[in-house]
Amino acid sequence: MHLSLPPDGPTDEQRIESAARGLLRGIGRLAQTLFRAGDFGLTRSQAAVLDALEDGPRRVTALAAYTGMAQPRVTVVLQSLEERGLASRERRASDRRVVEASLTPAGRDLLEQGRRRMAAALLRGLDAGVDDSERAVAAARDALATLLNAMDVNGVNHVNSMNDMNDTNDMNTETT
Repeated sequence: MHLSLPPDGPTDEQRIESAARGLLRGIGRLAQTLFRAGDFGLTRSQAAVLDALEDGPRRVTALAAYTGMAQPRVTVVLQSLEERGLASRERRASDRRVVEASLTPAGRDLLEQGRRRMAAALLRGLDAGVDDSERAVAAARDALATLLNAMDVNGVNHVNSMNDMNDTNDMNTETT
């Protein structure tokens, strides 16, 4: 059986859908490759929780919302991070019912070292096949920011990650 395309070719919607599938696959593969290069010694769930704690203490409910994990899963992940000395949990002094998780100095160091390894791997890959590495990374970042902004306008993107997208400090670290 042979499926034929409309006489004028694929519609705009079909082309966008196809491009979106390719984009999602590419983002997923890049994320996996960079995560492996970071050599964090953590699961992706553990790394996601540490990343979420980087900007300051958060309640488990906020961590669950930020990471997209269920609260019981976040609690288990936090326990494993505490056992390794990478995160801590404390009751808030102003309201003893509230428990907040924080990144420890060891957790912050682990994130920074892993991100340096990720940036180095990205730069090595770009140096091997891209003429202007800085421009390529900036263009990719800007394209992702445009897509995230479009999704924010449509109420799709619930996590504000634009600050993460515009933070170029991780890309400007030495790779030695």
